[in-house]
Amino acid sequence: MIWDRLKGLIAGLNIAGRDIIALLVSLLLAFSIWLIHNLSLSYSATMSVPVVAECNLEGHSNISSNSSTISARCRTTGFILLRNRHQSKREAVHIKFASKDMVHKEGEIFCISSAELASYVSELFGDDTRLEAFLSESVQFRFPVENNKKVPVQPVDIITFKDQYMAMGPVHLQPDSVIIYGEPFQLENIDRVLTRTIDLPSLHSSAHGVVKLEQINGIRMSDTEVKYTVDVTRFVEIESNVTVHVRNVPAGKRVSVLPSVAKVVYRCAFPLSADPTQDVQFYIDYKDFEISKGGKCVPYAGRLPEGVIDYTVSPEVFDCVEEGKL
Repeated sequence: MIWDRLKGLIAGLNIAGRDIIALLVSLLLAFSIWLIHNLSLSYSATMSVPVVAECNLEGHSNISSNSSTISARCRTTGFILLRNRHQSKREAVHIKFASKDMVHKEGEIFCISSAELASYVSELFGDDTRLEAFLSESVQFRFPVENNKKVPVQPVDIITFKDQYMAMGPVHLQPDSVIIYGEPFQLENIDRVLTRTIDLPSLHSSAHGVVKLEQINGIRMSDTEVKYTVDVTRFVEIESNVTVHVRNVPAGKRVSVLPSVAKVVYRCAFPLSADPTQDVQFYIDYKDFEISKGGKCVPYAGRLPEGVIDYTVSPEVFDCVEEGKL
């Protein structure tokens, strides 16, 4: 009908055939310019989007079993409004929320307030959208309870150092434990999770980074990666000869240590402000002697002064003899 009227109008205007195409193209171009201009303008309108929440909540599934529609009055372009109308009729979108933003209401129900939702406007409604107001004060989601267990994370590392450099302690992980989720028979056989290999060759300064965790079939983890830190320092070695004593000897008994003097090599953080080996005592605990086989015991160091990172004792094992039982 419209086409017939248009043809009649063109015929009445007595336009040549070759000019008809040019006219139609001009009309289409003018309409496109008009449409693009209007869609690029800013409008204030109500926008709605169905949402499935994703969130790491201890003891619960990380995906909500329900979807909730989030509606807000926003100012945005006509393009985004048109896309939102089309999107609201489709499947719910998945939005990742920070666990700190979710408030436990009761049982498996968690809610997020409009104040916290304000930081997710771009994810909810798209970029170039300015929030005016949410239509509700909070939105609720249900996160079903899941079987879970907390286990430590063990670093797997291959670390080497340049000469005169060493680590001041073990690799530090953050977090150092994770929550794992799965069937009970799976969880009972897992007592730790491992990192992927941390390969750090020829270190001469502290190092840090992020490493992924090794995945376990059928198991979900609260974190898939952790931060690691390796504190590295330059060291110097200091040798010292020390007398090895025996502590906690019962009254009326005496124990001799052979040899009575040990060679100790201290590794100390550089630079040194004072001799860190003064007043360091090495001893063998009488309780270890009582349970030892053949009186062979390993010595302990008393409180090490600040600056001593590590030490080695030579010999490593000492012979202890209780006097009167030779």
